[in-house]
Amino acid sequence: MLDLIYLQTFREVAMRQSFTRAAQELGYAQSSVTTQIQKLEKMYGVELFERFGRGLRLTSAGEELLKTAVKMLDLFQESKEKLTRQGGGTLIIGTIDSVASYYLPAYIQQLRRDYPELVIRLQPDNEEAILNKIKDGEYDIGLILANTPSDPALEWIAIREEPLVLIASSDHPLTALDRVELPHFTGMEWFMSEDSCNYRIMLEKVLRANDIVYRVGLELGNPEAIKRCVMAGDGIALLPRMAVEDEIRRGELAVLPFAHPEIRLELQLVKHPKKWISHALADFMIRMRGGPVKETARRPVKG
Repeated sequence: MLDLIYLQTFREVAMRQSFTRAAQELGYAQSSVTTQIQKLEKMYGVELFERFGRGLRLTSAGEELLKTAVKMLDLFQESKEKLTRQGGGTLIIGTIDSVASYYLPAYIQQLRRDYPELVIRLQPDNEEAILNKIKDGEYDIGLILANTPSDPALEWIAIREEPLVLIASSDHPLTALDRVELPHFTGMEWFMSEDSCNYRIMLEKVLRANDIVYRVGLELGNPEAIKRCVMAGDGIALLPRMAVEDEIRRGELAVLPFAHPEIRLELQLVKHPKKWISHALADFMIRMRGGPVKETARRPVKG
């Protein structure tokens, strides 16, 4: 048991790249975290971390141990649940900002009520990082917006189509049109998300394919900042509808009457095909897909 505690501490330090933040999360003194890592290093005869600027990063030996540690901790949690039929442990969900902020809170609160001993962690990240951490076992599942599965080594479950909407301030000239066509975007100023964002990639692909000259006035890192800038300026933006629902209802933003078959996304749940599914995770997955209530979901799901 003591060795598993060391491995849990090691995983926290590796995920947070900080002894201080790991100690805060675990409720330990920082000196205790340092001591546990030192004992692990002595046990294995290797250095697990190296300094990188102001932070830490795993050595190659540390990266190998992390893969094994995640599997060992997961197996330990599996054995506890199988023996006690309890719903404790930790559920780590990698997702993007918009899903974490606007879609998941209600599901998370419901899960917390039904599994009060469960520790739930939402880890906002980009798609590439989420998929890599699912493969390495650092995340239990991922929730991303994608039109097609990008990694066939993982299991993809389509939850629902997530509408994408073009938004503008309520007095923008395009709001006066009954139908917005691609040529109307010529010369328009866009407020866009980072260049790795799926829906930005799709939008720009369509604009370029139709020889639409456009200008990126602002590039912003999260949907909240994009919304604020659209409300205050003359630019237009493409966002998931869930991120702008409240502002549309209040009349602070207008939806432009535009649709294109190549600009669409689905909310996808992604997991490792060999991932063991706890009772809590099984419930969560069924609820996300609009399935039955907990009495049905408590049957173990093999993954």
